[in-house]
Amino acid sequence: MTIAGSIFLIMLGAIFTWALEFDLAGVDINTLGVILMLGGIVGLAFGIWRMNSVRRTVTRTTDATPVTPVSPVHPVDATRTQVYEERRYDDGMI
Repeated sequence: MTIAGSIFLIMLGAIFTWALEFDLAGVDINTLGVILMLGGIVGLAFGIWRMNSVRRTVTRTTDATPVTPVSPVHPVDATRTQVYEERRYDDGMI
């Protein structure tokens, strides 16, 4: 569920709960509105969580190959740590 779909469910549930005053046989409109709002809130929280966690990946690698010093006065550490951060904005939402 996308964030826009969740906001739509919240708005639809609010309309059913507070704006409509009619009865259907066997259906309570107020309860249906509360259920829609709760589903929208859960979907919104999940969508925001997924957007923040899935699209950013940090990878840390350590290279143990020796590095030749540039000058004998300033020696260089023998190992390097490289950090890559990937952000993919073209991934589709599941």
